[in-house]
Amino acid sequence: MMHNFWNERYSVKEYIYGEEPNVFFAEQLSKLKPGTIILPCEGEGRNAVFAASNGWSVDAFDSSEAGKMKALQLAHKKGVSIEYVVEDALAVDYPANSADVVAFIYAHFPPATRKAVLQKAITWLKPGGKIILEAFNPNQLQNDTGGPKDVSMLYTEDIIREEFGGMKIELLQTLRTELSEGKYHEGISDIVRFVGIKE
Repeated sequence: MMHNFWNERYSVKEYIYGEEPNVFFAEQLSKLKPGTIILPCEGEGRNAVFAASNGWSVDAFDSSEAGKMKALQLAHKKGVSIEYVVEDALAVDYPANSADVVAFIYAHFPPATRKAVLQKAITWLKPGGKIILEAFNPNQLQNDTGGPKDVSMLYTEDIIREEFGGMKIELLQTLRTELSEGKYHEGISDIVRFVGIKE
């Protein structure tokens, strides 16, 4: 069902979350030496294309064929290459200890799926590799600026501490910010940000 939802949402001509990367993601990536990055739930490819444009080797996945098509179009437009597969988050897999970064940018899942996907992501990371995450927190339910309407799919600091329990926390903050990421992430938003290091 969600697969159909995203295919429909991404099938319009415009890039509904814009062509520019998420600000926090771009900030964090700029601090790192380029390496290998995995981008789950990458949609229309704005973050994948930004990473590739900055010298990263990019693997991305999403359940939406329409998202992949737009991501590859954006990569072509920017003159970069990305690997992008259409696959369910529970089914997709990458080699253990193969990535320098796994970035979850507004990748919301039901709790059981979230636990499985986040645990898998840690195995993909090399020791010293980083998780970069930005997502909506439960206060977002009072805003009309994007995100799931199911509170169980939103992230809190406690959820992040639990799901990434074995990682060293470099940054963990809850904040209210103004998003400007296309028509579906526009305006005052309540989010959580996390950077964790695999030890």
